[in-house]
This record gives sequence, structure tokens and C-alpha cells, in this order.
Amino acid sequence: MSQSVVVHATLEDWISREAIGFSAESSERFNAAIDQLMAILGDSVELLGLGEALHGDEEILKLRNRLVQRLVEKHGYSAIAIESSFPRGRIVNDYVAGRGAATYDEVKESGFSHHFGRSDANRQLVEWMRAYNADPSHRIKLRFYGFDSPTEMMSTDSPRQLLTLALDYLDSMENAPGEVRRLRIDSLLGVDADWENPAAMFDPAKSVGLSPAATSLRLETEELISELHLRRPELAPKNQERHAEATQHALLARQLLNYHASLARPSNNRTAELLGIRDLMMADNLAYMVRQERNRGKVLAFAHNTHLQRGRAKWQLGPDALEWWPAGAHLHELLEARYAVIGTGMGISKAQGIEAPETKTLEAHLAIRGEPALFIPTHRSQGLPTEEIAALPKRSSSAKNSTYFPLTAQSLTDFDALLLQE
Repeated sequence: MSQSVVVHATLEDWISREAIGFSAESSERFNAAIDQLMAILGDSVELLGLGEALHGDEEILKLRNRLVQRLVEKHGYSAIAIESSFPRGRIVNDYVAGRGAATYDEVKESGFSHHFGRSDANRQLVEWMRAYNADPSHRIKLRFYGFDSPTEMMSTDSPRQLLTLALDYLDSMENAPGEVRRLRIDSLLGVDADWENPAAMFDPAKSVGLSPAATSLRLETEELISELHLRRPELAPKNQERHAEATQHALLARQLLNYHASLARPSNNRTAELLGIRDLMMADNLAYMVRQERNRGKVLAFAHNTHLQRGRAKWQLGPDALEWWPAGAHLHELLEARYAVIGTGMGISKAQGIEAPETKTLEAHLAIRGEPALFIPTHRSQGLPTEEIAALPKRSSSAKNSTYFPLTAQSLTDFDALLLQE
């Protein structure tokens, strides 16, 4: 990334000089804009985040699909990771690799969390990846990952699926004495419905996360992780990717058990702590994916802006002002210059209850260019007019979509570039 700093007298001056306008309707302009932005972000980037301003808008997903294709064809990207359950992502990846299910309809529920498989744009992305991989001229095959924690807004998964994959892996290795341990773990897991009780999200007393069985299961999981690490010299040379995958599932099971324990612990900061654990799981999953792809290519991560931003996440949930460290903050520390992130703002969306941005908001400044869409590098906000930035008003929220978070002055340091789409 360039170290030169250009001083801009006003935000309008910055936008007029730096904005990269394009239209998604023009492949030539779109590709040129992507190429220009990639050159600015630099060759050190191994993980590129693309944030979305809200969930449920198909237009940003369609633009993401176009971006994925250009990154794959021109810039050495080999994988996309989306804000969907990590263990479920294996099902979709098998499909894009030509294994497992024969049709997308067979994976659209089991392979995604949050009902994201029902999106037409996600279907189009997965089908494009499958067709790309079927072409024998493409030596490096694309991979699909989910990087979210195995949780939903109103429920949390049992750790069974994560632990089972790690146990199955050990059992598949020679001289792996796993049957006794598997029986112990199965007995401690009990009934999945107890772990997945939606009432636990609102009442700590309904959670099994601090029960004697859950506490013992946390110890069993630590011992499972220890064995996977201790036997690395024996197991990894046989298949390094399978060993890494099993280890990551066991590590994620540890974090999921921590999440369940926090569910069971009364606290005034309980919701923020749960959000922080979820984002930590996201970051660890993405760091694992970067390691897996290092000899193949780069990774694009797609999720809500809040998960991918560098700065502290803030959410006004009813009367509660919640703050926590998002995945992007962890990734910034873990990967440094190897992580870059684009944040997205919206112009107008009647379907989402988003009217024209109010005067002098950041979105209004960006919309002045009159482009259908634009990228603008923030250069981590160096050289921008500090007083004008400090005075930026916050745009009103969506009347229909609670997941819409407007851009703010913090967005200029949270992201390496911004994308505004009308």
C-alpha cells in the first residue's frame, strides 16, 4: 500500500481527486475500477474484506459476485468466505468441487446458516464457482468457506458437529485409540436440543453451558486439541489440509463451549461479550483460511461492515449501547498489511426504507459525484480535513432494516476504501 500522503483541503476535494467511479452495467468500467483499487491496496494483501451496509440487499450481493469473478480471473484469488456457519460451509464447498450433492437445492439449507442459501445471488455465486471448477483449464480450483460461528440470532448450535469431525479424523488415522473418548464425549454432549434451546439467549438459567457435563466436555475438548497438536509430526505429513481442518474444528468447538458458558453466566455485559466471542471465532476462522490458501491464492471475505471493520464495533440495541472488538480488529493485529477491507455505504433504497442521505453526511458527500457506484480509498484517512470529518452528521437509519448501519467519521479509519452504490 502506498505510503505517500496527499493533503486534501476539503472532503469534496478528496472525493474529486480520489474517487473511482464505475457502473456495474459496464464490464469495462467495472473491471478497470477493480484493477485500479487492487493496485492501490497493494500486493501484500492476502485477505480482502468486503463489507455490506445491511443484510438482505441482493444488489450488493450481485456486485460482490462480479467482484469475485474479477478477483479470480485477474488478481489471484482462490476462495471466498461468507458470513455463514463454518462447519456448514464444507457442504457447499463439496458441491462447488463437484462432490456430494448433485444440485444447489440440496445444499441451500444445510450448507448455509441465517437462510443465506435462499438468496438468488448466493445461488448464482455458487453455481458460477462450480462451473469454473469443472473447466479443466483452471488448474487451481475455487473453494467456498463459511466463516461465521455456528450460531444463529436466536439459537446456538450444539458442539457435536465440530467435535465429530475432529474425532472422525483421528479415527481415520492408524493406531488412533478414539472409541473410548468418543463414548465419553457423546455422553457429555447429551441431547442437542438442550444446547440449542432458544430460551437460553434471553435467560442464562436456561443454558446448559455451565452444567457439570458442559464443564467436563470443555476439558475433553482441551485434551482433544492437545492430541491433535502433539501428534502433528505424525499426522500432518500424511495430509496437512485434513489435519489443519480437524484442528480448526476442535479449536472452534472450544470457543463454542466458551460461548455457551457465557450464555449461562448472568452479566450486565452478557450480550456484548457474546458478540465479541462470535467475532473472535470469525477472525480465527478467516486466519485459518488464509493459511489454507497461502500456496493457492488469496481470500475474499464477505460480511456485514461491522464484522470486518478495524475499529471497535458499536450497536445501540434498544436501551443498551453495546461495544466489542469485531473480527476485523483481530485480523488487523494478526495479519497487519496482509488484511485490507472495503466498507459499503448505500445511496437510496426504497425497498429497505433508506431515503436520500441528509446534507453533509458522508454518504451525501460521496453521492455528489453522481456516479452509479464508486470506490474511494481512505488511505486510513491520512491527509483528510480533520475538522470537517469531526463535524460529519450521522445519517438516519433504515425504517425497515435494523441491520443498516450508516457510514460515520469512524468509517474513514475502519476501512481501507469505501464503496457507495446508488
